[in-house]
Amino acid sequence: MTHEWAEKTIEYATEQGIPYWSALAAILRGWALAAQGQIEAGIGEMRQGMERYRATGATIAWSWFLCMLAEAYGKGRKTEEGLCCVAEALVVVESTGESYYEAEIHRLKGELLLQGSADAAAQAEACFRRSLALSCRQGAKSHELRSGISLARLWREQGRQREACSLLAPIYDWFTEGFDTPGSPGSPALAC
Repeated sequence: MTHEWAEKTIEYATEQGIPYWSALAAILRGWALAAQGQIEAGIGEMRQGMERYRATGATIAWSWFLCMLAEAYGKGRKTEEGLCCVAEALVVVESTGESYYEAEIHRLKGELLLQGSADAAAQAEACFRRSLALSCRQGAKSHELRSGISLARLWREQGRQREACSLLAPIYDWFTEGFDTPGSPGSPALAC
């Protein structure tokens, strides 16, 4: 759906001469391409869209865009590039106070650290815990669930299944809908 929305927005924004929306939609279309497996094309489109977005003078949501780009780099196994984007996103958060996506930035940093080195488990766990704490403090339940899943997955791989289930059960139980969404576990009950 993101790809479809982005296509329509680019078409309309180009027609109407609205560079801000055209650039924003290009970033999202690039992210969608990467999510669909066209990683190099997606990264290229995201970077071009981000350049055009900056050229409009806009700065809002920059940490989010960097996080999406880091995610795409991760999909392409370009861990170092992804970690550079994450580091830049954290600088943006620090300098602007734009913290609505900070929890996801830390979660993604943990995932990229694990992708880069099997010895990074302790660092990744610290990132996941920070992400979880931030999302709890913000009341951001979707980010809390994502952070919890990342931490629980790490614990499961370390043989800490009971801790993983204890962490996820109360987070998961908070949700009352969306279990039929693509990618969801499909049931409100955790199989631990």
